[in-house]
Amino acid sequence: MTTTADPQAQPAAKRDRTHYLYLAVIGAVLIGIAVGFIWPDFAKDLKPVGAGFVSLIKMMISPIIFCTIVLGVGSVRKAAKVGKVGGLALAYFMAMSVVALAIGLIVGNILHPGSGMDITESEKGAGHTAAKEADKGLVDFALGIIPKTLVSAFTAGEVLQTLLVALLVGFALQAMGRSGEPVLRGIEHIQKLVFRVLGMIMWAAPIGAFGAMAAVIGETGVDALKALATIMIGFYVTCALFIVVVLGTLVRLVTGVNLFKLLKYLGREFLLILSTSSSESALPRLIAKMEHLGVSRPVVGITVPTGYSFNLDGTMIYLTMSSLFIAEAMHQPLGVGEQISLLLFMMIASKGAAGVSGSGIAVLASGLQSHKPALVDGVGLIIGVDRFMSEARALTNFAGNAVATLLIGTWTKEVDKERVTAVLAGQLPFDERTLVDDGHEVAAPSDARDVDPVPEQRDDGKAPLKV
Repeated sequence: MTTTADPQAQPAAKRDRTHYLYLAVIGAVLIGIAVGFIWPDFAKDLKPVGAGFVSLIKMMISPIIFCTIVLGVGSVRKAAKVGKVGGLALAYFMAMSVVALAIGLIVGNILHPGSGMDITESEKGAGHTAAKEADKGLVDFALGIIPKTLVSAFTAGEVLQTLLVALLVGFALQAMGRSGEPVLRGIEHIQKLVFRVLGMIMWAAPIGAFGAMAAVIGETGVDALKALATIMIGFYVTCALFIVVVLGTLVRLVTGVNLFKLLKYLGREFLLILSTSSSESALPRLIAKMEHLGVSRPVVGITVPTGYSFNLDGTMIYLTMSSLFIAEAMHQPLGVGEQISLLLFMMIASKGAAGVSGSGIAVLASGLQSHKPALVDGVGLIIGVDRFMSEARALTNFAGNAVATLLIGTWTKEVDKERVTAVLAGQLPFDERTLVDDGHEVAAPSDARDVDPVPEQRDDGKAPLKV
């Protein structure tokens, strides 16, 4: 007896094998740590391996941000909606920066982490070098947001420049109305292509994680870790408390979401950050995952890239505790007034740092140079373990931006709550192969697309496409 296949039957879904990739990342990190301790000189030479992988990821950031923002802004009718999301996001970012600074001040004044430290001449020079590298005023920062040409933002790799160009293009397409729809469809196809390329690059993650971890262990050594254990442990504990207590309480009260379920959903991104010490390595995946979670494309497109430059909770805590650590180590403790004025300046100065490894030390040095030059000599004390603190900074910044996106989406009523529940419960798994959801878009009844209500017809007898 022969059977004929059912033409309506759906093809079997391909098995997700990407979990093997992240098991390999964990193994690579452990091997990198072992190599760093056993063969430190060889491990130092592996630094370009880790740096190369991060560069591959950063190569994809500008096109992903551009596509996401253009599609988000260009597909809504009211420009005021975009302004509302951006204004609310910036207000939230500033408020959380103040909270993070306050927590860092409290913990730093309790621990007094710099007591008993000594400083060498070479460490003094390192601090001044870092200060010169970060010598950039607010005017230079503001002018730096404007790219030299419309396309140079993509080649320069500047997040804020890409954000500006994408907003301009998005608003232009929005004003074009129906005639801009073909361009939007084209950009949507480009976005799928870009995410597919990112998925291919991710298979190099174990190699990058191995090189990055081996290099940092080989450069740092056990002695430096022991000497600076107090500031490191205190910083990690403070970041953990901030994430669990502050962010966890906020996301539970505003959205009803359990923070630990959200962190579990983003577990692979945290692993990627931990192995590369850079939150930028997970920026493209955060955009994809927050859209998959159920937050609308305009909110994700505006909040995530902006948050990477303005919502740096981990960096705020780092600047606070490091400043107090250096002041104690240099036997020049800061008064309460000096602490507040110094850290408020650093809060503004840090807004151009996008979570890249090393940016925190530069902002710290430039802030001390401006407010209390005598303390710049002490920056060299923590350069040895800054890479390990950079990991905690990046993890905290990333968690803060994920929570911020969900909060902003909830406040602007741009979240599909039923989808959020289903995704976090594991009922709608994220597609690790394409990193995008075909056809998924959160409905926004009050801000529908500026097109005719007649659906586009197909000539093959199938259901009409949604415009």
